[in-house]
Amino acid sequence: MDLKIDHIGIAVKDLVGVVNEFKKVFEQEDPGYYEVESQKVKAAIFKAGDVRLEFLSGTAPDSPISLHIEKRGQGIQHIAFKVENLEKAVEDLKSRGVRFIGEPSIGAEGKKVIFIHPSAFGMLVELCEESHC
Repeated sequence: MDLKIDHIGIAVKDLVGVVNEFKKVFEQEDPGYYEVESQKVKAAIFKAGDVRLEFLSGTAPDSPISLHIEKRGQGIQHIAFKVENLEKAVEDLKSRGVRFIGEPSIGAEGKKVIFIHPSAFGMLVELCEESHC
């Protein structure tokens, strides 16, 4: 599997505050904002070379991001890798005993995504289909 990082997901309490600080410190323009209602999350995405930084904030106390922050604090929540064909990658990895959280779904920016269960790496790893990245 040819590994390419698509983005790094960073959980934050105050999305607007972090975005404003990031813009000021690194002289960046306004990022793209996205909301994934099914995950109760808002995201702001900045490009950093070939990698993107996805700042994430929960929109409800029971969202995965809000629960992550409550348990582990703010910081890196996941790393996302590009795959050529998500269904094929999932099938291949399942055949090798890799566990996933849920099924492929649509994430920020309309990407087709799935998360590898954190038991594999001690943190979340996301796979996103390259044609959608």
